[in-house]
Amino acid sequence: MAGKELDPQRARAARDVMRQHPAMAAFAVSPVLIGAALVWWLVSPGWAIVLLVAALVGGGWAVLRKR
Repeated sequence: MAGKELDPQRARAARDVMRQHPAMAAFAVSPVLIGAALVWWLVSPGWAIVLLVAALVGGGWAVLRKR
């Protein structure tokens, strides 16, 4: 690959795999969901929402950042 950018063909392949296997996506995000559920139950719903938003922003940053 020329540089460290994500190849469009690989990006489409990854998207297709996630569309065909939604359980794989659920398994990948399950630790965050379990953590948010525990925070919701033990602390407060507000902190759980903050945790989910932080995980979403952090995950998006990790995927979209230039390496």
